[in-house]
Amino acid sequence: SIQAMVTMVTTVLLVLALAATTGHGFHTPASGLGGSFSHAAKRALTTRAALASPKEVSKITLLPGDGIGPEITVATVKVLETLAECKGDLSFDFNEALIGGAALDAVDDPFPEETLNSCQSSDSVLLACIGGPKWDGNPRDKRPETGLLAMRKNMGLFANLRPAKVLPQLVDASTLKREIVEGVDIMVVRELTGDVYFGEPKGIDTLEDGERVGYNNMIYKESEIDRIARVAYDVSLKRRKQLCSIDKANVLDVSQLWRDKVTSIGAEFPDVELSHMYVDNAAMQLIRWPKQFDTIVCGNIFGDILSDEASMLVGSLGMLPSASLGEPSSPGVFEPCHGSAPDIAGEDKANPLAMILSAAMMLRYDLARPDEADILEKAVEKVLDSDVRTADIYQEGEGQTMVGCSAMGDAVCSAVKELFA
Repeated sequence: SIQAMVTMVTTVLLVLALAATTGHGFHTPASGLGGSFSHAAKRALTTRAALASPKEVSKITLLPGDGIGPEITVATVKVLETLAECKGDLSFDFNEALIGGAALDAVDDPFPEETLNSCQSSDSVLLACIGGPKWDGNPRDKRPETGLLAMRKNMGLFANLRPAKVLPQLVDASTLKREIVEGVDIMVVRELTGDVYFGEPKGIDTLEDGERVGYNNMIYKESEIDRIARVAYDVSLKRRKQLCSIDKANVLDVSQLWRDKVTSIGAEFPDVELSHMYVDNAAMQLIRWPKQFDTIVCGNIFGDILSDEASMLVGSLGMLPSASLGEPSSPGVFEPCHGSAPDIAGEDKANPLAMILSAAMMLRYDLARPDEADILEKAVEKVLDSDVRTADIYQEGEGQTMVGCSAMGDAVCSAVKELFA
């Protein structure tokens, strides 16, 4: 269920809080995460949240971005406002800011300083999606993706947590056979602020003979590997205690350092079974036998690719939330896993559920509102149980009702109201 997936992510974020504040593991039994938290877990939850206790008015920066972003943002805001109306002691102060292609069109900067200031002064950040073919021909510093990288760097968002858990209601929506995907439950822990995306030097130069050459630097410091590895090990302890580290150590020196460091840290986590896999084999194994994986830890570029691949095991990227986190006292960025889908932008065909579930994660981890997060998650599950589907998860002949983005948002709003009735 969605609740089970969220419980898993709860564990991850509690772990991340302690890893960030102490630099060491957080070794408590998984059973302690059920009905009552240990004192350490309670402290971790408080530390992780940008708010130590719930505020009556929460300041949220909205980053609709590009493509279908504005549509799913509108649907999500409507759900949050419905929740606030039903709850009574909760309200939101939304500030919409520019990022990506929309920011380029407006101010010629994919991540304006005004947007950074808004994010840093908020209790949390909700990001929809960025990018599109309109800006693909731009110089590197004028592309939407550069804005996303700048946000991660300036906000110190070093860990991306992306669950890929096949929900019972959607097991047949996957493009893979039921026997392959049923029971899949994977957590991808991706490092966000190092690797080839940030390495220097980089650029495109012209050689003496006039030929152009492009280059990037795939680089990691031991400290960067250390902090993401500790998060991944602790995640594994709260799951099935199996960690697969992805690299290309047979070819890349940086991957050899990655493998050496991840292996050495493993001595501190004797209960975790560590394995290593080359990235090309991992890409194949995720399709051939995904149930072999529990927790996967990746560098930035390998994680970028494999987390998208793992997400598609569940049937649609339109169902999966994610969290990008840095220091425990700073706001996180919560966003759906999918892209901007410019081919359906403005056609009311997008699935807003991943962003709504991202908002639920925001309520739980940045706003100290776990009960309200439960309501949103239950509302989404209630809608799925009623066989209401957007086009990406619709199955013909199964008695389902296909709706658009706006109607799906309205259905979740109605479910929220019913849960308060």
